[in-house]
Amino acid sequence: MLRLVTIPISHYCEKARWALERADLPYREEPHVQGVHRLAARRAGGGATVPVLVTPGGVVADSADILEWVDGRIAPERRLFPAEPDALGEVKALCARLDSVLGPAGRRLIYVHMLAQRELMLDFNNRGVPRWEDRALRWGWPLAVGFVSRALGIRPGVEVQDEAVVWQELDSVAELLSDGRPYLCGDRFGAADLTFAALCAPVILPSDYGVALPQPEVVAPATAALVGRAREHPAGSYALRMIAEERRAAPAGRARV
Repeated sequence: MLRLVTIPISHYCEKARWALERADLPYREEPHVQGVHRLAARRAGGGATVPVLVTPGGVVADSADILEWVDGRIAPERRLFPAEPDALGEVKALCARLDSVLGPAGRRLIYVHMLAQRELMLDFNNRGVPRWEDRALRWGWPLAVGFVSRALGIRPGVEVQDEAVVWQELDSVAELLSDGRPYLCGDRFGAADLTFAALCAPVILPSDYGVALPQPEVVAPATAALVGRAREHPAGSYALRMIAEERRAAPAGRARV
């Protein structure tokens, strides 16, 4: 049985969940809160980050590597990565950029927003984790905020920089799509589309996600405004469409046990 160690709300963990469920590979998710996730990841054989996928043949400890691991176990017509070397290089380069630029900026941006909304953050963040972790995070909230702030490099005003980076990345994707192509790379849904849509989650808060995310009507007005702008952006709209069309094709939980 495959085991997937996660922080439930993590958009990198969503990449792994989506890929596994799309491939109809049964797995058991082991969700943890921030901080505890490092211990769980190392105990599973990974490093300090999640997701970590534990397989009968070894440990896969990065979301990008998990996508490739999954791709080697599905039919060619369903694969996320092209076989042709030049096309493969293009896809991997775009995925790497999204992982290293959009992913961290969007994550830190939404943490700045949500850490100021304690009860709402805890309600959604802690769903499915062990009860003792839920209680510990609530009891030690100031410590948790300090840990997350140090780990992510949150400092006064960083959200302004991160929002600019997120918008630059959305503009870049919109520019790719402006020639009328149906997908980011190639003529079918692939790794770049899945990676982009999953990593957009912090700023578009999709309803089709591996776990429940707070929707604009329940978050603070400034957060709702951010989400509204991102959803209306051509690239944000594209991400929502990919999630609606492709994530629903692999309903959350179908391949979980």
